[in-house]
Amino acid sequence: MIVRIMGEGQVKLDDSHFVELNELDDELLEEMENGDEAGFRRTLAALLDAVRRMGSPLPDDALEPSELILPAPDAGLEEVRAMLGDDGLIPG
Repeated sequence: MIVRIMGEGQVKLDDSHFVELNELDDELLEEMENGDEAGFRRTLAALLDAVRRMGSPLPDDALEPSELILPAPDAGLEEVRAMLGDDGLIPG
C-alpha cells in the first residue's frame, strides 16, 4: 500500500504492518475524543514514525496514487479531526 504523509512524501508499506498502525490509530482517536492534546501529539508522532520505520520511501518524482493519506507531523487536532473517517485515519 502507498501511504502519503502530508508535507513529506510517499512510503510503500506492507499490509502486514496495519495491525500495529491500527492500534496507534485507535489510541489517537480516543485521545482526540477526550481532547487530550498532549496524548494526541505523542501518538500522532508515534504513528508517523512507525510508518517511516516500517515503510520504504518512494522517490520524490514518483507519481503513485496514495491509498492512505496521513496528516503532517505538525497538524492540529481540528485539522486531523476533519480527516477522520468512521474508523479513524486508517481504515479497519
